[in-house]
Amino acid sequence: MTQTKVSPAQGKLGILVVGCGAVSTTFMTGVLMARKGLAKPVGSMTQYDKMRVGRGADAKYLHYADIVPLAKLDDIVFGCWDVYPQNAYQAAVYAEVLKEKDIEPVRDELEKIVPMKAAFDKNYAKRLGGDNVKAGLTRWQMVEALREDIRQFKAANDCARIVVLWAASTEIYVPVCESVHYQLSDLEAAMKADDREHVAPSMCYAYAALSEGAPFIMGAPNTTVDIPAMWQLAEQTKMPIAGKDFKTGQTLVKSGFAPIIGTRCLGLNGWFSTNILGNRDGLVLDEPANFRTKEVSKLSTLETILKPDVQPDLYGHGNDEDTQYYHKVRINYYPPRNDNKEGWDNIDIFGWMGYPMQIKINFLCRDSILAAPLCLDLCLLSDLAARAGRYGIQRFLSFFLKSPMHDYTQGEEAVNHLYQQYTMLKNAIREMGGYEPDEEID
Repeated sequence: MTQTKVSPAQGKLGILVVGCGAVSTTFMTGVLMARKGLAKPVGSMTQYDKMRVGRGADAKYLHYADIVPLAKLDDIVFGCWDVYPQNAYQAAVYAEVLKEKDIEPVRDELEKIVPMKAAFDKNYAKRLGGDNVKAGLTRWQMVEALREDIRQFKAANDCARIVVLWAASTEIYVPVCESVHYQLSDLEAAMKADDREHVAPSMCYAYAALSEGAPFIMGAPNTTVDIPAMWQLAEQTKMPIAGKDFKTGQTLVKSGFAPIIGTRCLGLNGWFSTNILGNRDGLVLDEPANFRTKEVSKLSTLETILKPDVQPDLYGHGNDEDTQYYHKVRINYYPPRNDNKEGWDNIDIFGWMGYPMQIKINFLCRDSILAAPLCLDLCLLSDLAARAGRYGIQRFLSFFLKSPMHDYTQGEEAVNHLYQQYTMLKNAIREMGGYEPDEEID
């Protein structure tokens, strides 16, 4: 074991969440209840997982907090931005994810979390219509206003550090544009020119967070920090960035189940995934331009796990060109389900001598219940990474994300295989804890 250079987690950690909807309020309420001893943070790796450090006679299985200095739940202070003015208590009740008995004990604390005005552009989420917004601002003015929000929140709440987490809706798809998104100077010029086509509101949040020395986490499939200009800003400010899109239900299943097919050397003809959900996320995704952003994210998982070029006999079938299995993803807005999402997967596989078989998976999940622990883990581990001097894309956080960030300009491929992602996570924690990162990814 070597001496670790990670700064201790002293003082309060401010977690500023973009969006005060179902995911955010479930996250906040759960943390507040857990620190009162009234609920368990089930699903959180940072609170429950144990991993090995050391080998042989020196091997120990420890919680993350016994390996690295994580911020404690008691040290967290919450703030948020939202287009709707309701406080976190009102928003939690409205979301109908949690029962009254699981909200009321922390009502006073939730009522104090009042959303700051959001940097919002209705063209990016046409189905939302709140009026708690920073009106009439250019993109650059949005950045400046958000920076001021972060500074004021940090001072008012005596926070030592801030993390900014996007848990708001999926924006319309913003294709990467080399003339705007590749160089930081071009992105800044576009913001100052109020280029609303290429600069999404989420980019203003990310720019503001990084400029104020706060790690930024993108929990939706938005383009936001997945552009070279933002990587340059993260390098310049020495801040971690992570994204994109919380890996909660169907994609979690896909990233864990596809390795079974691949490891067993079974063939794949097609994988059809469909979802029904009825929360605000479903409402926004009912708009085709917003669904496109999500579709790109959800489709990317399989292609890096089951590769036609590596195993053409197994994965080179299914579509018209006969170059790859058929992969389709659908999301359907169905209001009666609210936050209780249902994901169906139909998987057409083949085995010995090409004989066909099928697998059906029906995951009746609760979207926010699965997302809340991811929010906690991503915030605590991003804060840890910042104190460890790690900056730029945090690949070790891919485990928590649907469409992990990677340097596509250099031909790098994302790691989507759940068990390889878990190895990356453990190795990073070992390293930050002063232990040898001793597991191979192969």
